[in-house]
Amino acid sequence: MQRLFNFFYEYRTFFAFLLLEAFCAWLLIENNKFQNTKFFNSSNRLAANILGFSQSSREYFSLRQINEELSRENAQYKTLLERRTQNSGIPFAKSDTLVRYDFVSAKVINNSVAQFKNYITINQGEDAGIKPGMAAISIAGAVGKVKSVSEHFSVLISLLNIDEQVSCVLTRTSNFGTAQWDGVDPRFVNLLYIPRHVQPLEGDTVVTSGYNAVFPAGIMVGIVKEVKLKEEALFYEIRVELAQDFRRLTFVKIVKSELKSELDSLEKTTIGIRP
Repeated sequence: MQRLFNFFYEYRTFFAFLLLEAFCAWLLIENNKFQNTKFFNSSNRLAANILGFSQSSREYFSLRQINEELSRENAQYKTLLERRTQNSGIPFAKSDTLVRYDFVSAKVINNSVAQFKNYITINQGEDAGIKPGMAAISIAGAVGKVKSVSEHFSVLISLLNIDEQVSCVLTRTSNFGTAQWDGVDPRFVNLLYIPRHVQPLEGDTVVTSGYNAVFPAGIMVGIVKEVKLKEEALFYEIRVELAQDFRRLTFVKIVKSELKSELDSLEKTTIGIRP
């Protein structure tokens, strides 16, 4: 430590010069619009390049996982296609889901999990037909909902957002509830409004209900990991482990509901609300 102090003391004039130079540069940038604009444009470009390099590095080291996910997804699609063919006797028969929904694949370019209100940015926008209110899913399960859209990009409200609520159902008991994050652990959400006469169990599966025409019914949300019921409580306290690990989210599919506009219009006309 003494050597470090001696080093700074010996070169104190040089360090004082650097400090004054930095102060002068700050004054120049702060008080001149041209220099200010050039500096921040350059710094933003440098930050974008650093973030791009960082994202590319993470993607490179995640290639094996991505390939495994794509392989599983292809296998699932092939299985579903085979089942439809066998059940209908007609190749490529349309199901209700195929009629009601269309899907747009997108790559995640920014994602936060450490805030109370987390958002996800993807590389598809208006040019791909994406609109606010559309749902986002992954191969693992539900991801969130589109909040805002530009020509080439979209920002999603993540399930890891204390303001986001998703209508869900316990598959074993067929009881409906609402999944909502409490801002604590990015691996878990709370399942609300399951009444005390129900008997939820650890290991129960939670999926989307399909009530709001945004998410298709049956999209995986997670697995019940903890069930509590206080003596005077009307509802259970249920912790659900999310099917999708948001810290490793790479690709999503935007769900374009072909019937949502019709449903919204009908409900607004009939009862004067828009969900």
